[in-house]
Amino acid sequence: MQLPIVPISFLALALAVPASAEWPMWGRTPSRNMEGPAKNLPVEINVGDINDETEEADLSDAKNVRWAVKIGSQAYGNPAVGAGKVFVGTNNESPRDPKILGDRGVMMCFDEKTGSFLWQLIVPKLGARKVSDWEYVGICSSPVIEKDRVWIVTNRGEVVCLDIDGLADGNDGPFKDEADFMTDKNVGPGQTPVVPELNDQHADILWIFDMREELGVFPHNVSSCSPLIVGDTLYTATSNGVDWSHTNIPAPLGPGLVAIDKNTGKLLGEEISGVSDRVLHASWSSPAYGSVKGKNLVVWGGGDGFAYAFDPKPVLDKEEGIEILKEVWRYDANPPEYRKKDGEPIKYATYRGPSEIIGTTVLYKDHVYAIIGQDPEHGDGVGMLSCIDASMTGDLTGKAVWTYTDVGRSISTPSIVDDLVYVAEYDGDVHCVDAKTGKPYWVHETGSRIWASTLVADGKVWVATEDGEVVILAAGKEAKHLGTADFMAPIYSSPIVANDTLYVGTQTHLYAVGKK
Repeated sequence: MQLPIVPISFLALALAVPASAEWPMWGRTPSRNMEGPAKNLPVEINVGDINDETEEADLSDAKNVRWAVKIGSQAYGNPAVGAGKVFVGTNNESPRDPKILGDRGVMMCFDEKTGSFLWQLIVPKLGARKVSDWEYVGICSSPVIEKDRVWIVTNRGEVVCLDIDGLADGNDGPFKDEADFMTDKNVGPGQTPVVPELNDQHADILWIFDMREELGVFPHNVSSCSPLIVGDTLYTATSNGVDWSHTNIPAPLGPGLVAIDKNTGKLLGEEISGVSDRVLHASWSSPAYGSVKGKNLVVWGGGDGFAYAFDPKPVLDKEEGIEILKEVWRYDANPPEYRKKDGEPIKYATYRGPSEIIGTTVLYKDHVYAIIGQDPEHGDGVGMLSCIDASMTGDLTGKAVWTYTDVGRSISTPSIVDDLVYVAEYDGDVHCVDAKTGKPYWVHETGSRIWASTLVADGKVWVATEDGEVVILAAGKEAKHLGTADFMAPIYSSPIVANDTLYVGTQTHLYAVGKK
C-alpha cells in the first residue's frame, strides 16, 4: 500500500530551523553548518579536577565551568540542547541504574541549567561485537529535538522516537514495552536476563523503526547517523556497509538513506542510487536540507564517496514498485587519481586510495561543501574538500566550483561563516579557506589527532582534539591562536553552543562552559 506523503514546503523549512539559540540537532539547523549564535564565551577555561574514587568532576578550582557531569567511559555521540534539556550519547560504564550493568548503548538526559541527571535510554548490544555494534562504543548518534519529542539512532540500528520528559509524565504513546526493550537477552547458559524496574529516570519510547529488520541493512562497526527532520519527515542514513572481511557487502541492495514518518515510524521512501553496491566501508554521514534557488533538496554524503542531492518528497518508482527518494544530482568527491592509477583501481584503505564521506555535507549559499575521509583506524591519507554547485538540474553529474587538495582525510563537518570555510583534518591541522574560491588563508597545527568538527561561535573557532584539548582560534582571514583549554580526557565528539554556553563532551564527562 502506498503510504501518504506529507508535502514539504518552505513553511516546513521554517519550522525546522530553531528560532532560539538552542542546538536541537547535529549542526544546529538543517543546513548542518557548524556555527551558532553566542556571546561572551570565555577563552580562559579551567575544568578543575576529577575525584579519583568517585570519578565525579571536582569544580572547586575550576574557572568558567557552570557544571560538569560524569557520563560513561566512551562518548562519541555529540550533545544536543533543547527545551531546557541536554542529551548526549555514551555507554553504560557509569551506570545510572545500579541494576543494569554491563555493556550497553546509552543516551543520557540532563537539566540544561544545573546538569542534574533526568533520565536515560538504555539499549542492549546486538551481540555482533565489532562487526556491527562495537564493544563499549555506546550510542554514536546525536539526537534531534522538536517540541516534546526526541529522535535518536541507537547502537542497534534502530530509529527511536522518545517523549522528551521520559517516564516522569507517564508512559505515553502506543509503545508500552520499555522494560522488554531495555532487557539484554544475550545472557549465558543458565542465566536469567535482568529486567529493569521502570521509574522516572527511564526513557518513554513512542515508536521504534528497526532498520536492520525493516530494510535488511548491515551496519558496519556502528550505527552513527544523526537524523534530520523536515516537516513530518525524518531522514536518516542506515550505516549499511561491508562485513568483517571488508570486501563483502552483505546487503548491496539495501538503502543508504531513508525517509520515515516522524509521527508513526512508517517507511516513506528510500534511495535506490546504488550507494550500497559501491560502498567502501559504511554509510555513516548525516543528511542536510535546504532550499536552493527555490528547489528543496536533501543533500547527503554516501559511503561510496559521492555527494548526493535528492528531492525531499518520495515518489513511486513504477519499475521497483516502491516509494523512492529521486536523485537530482551526484558528485564524486574523490578526484579520478584517488580512484584509479594506470587504469587499475587503487585499493581502499591505502594512503593514495579513495575515501567515503563521513563528515556531514553542509549547505551554504546555494553550494554544498563536502570533505572525504575514512575510519581513523585506517590512518592518514589523501583528502579533498569540494565546493559543489547545488543548483544543478537535469544533469545527474555534479560539478565542483572548486576543490582543495592540500588537506588530508577528515571525518569532520565544515563550519562556514562570512564566506570562510573552517575544517579540521584527522592528522590535526585546521584549515581556513575562501568559501567562494577555495583560496587558502591559513593552517593551524594542533599537534593532535582530530575526530571532532570545528565550531564557529562568538567570533572564535573551537576545535577539540584526541589529546583532550579544545583549541580556540580567532575566526577570520588572519591566523590567531587565542588559547587552549585542557579537558584531561580524549575528546572525540564536537563542541556545540547553546544559549551562550559551550558544551564539551570528553570520553568520560560532559562540561557546560560559560562565564558565571
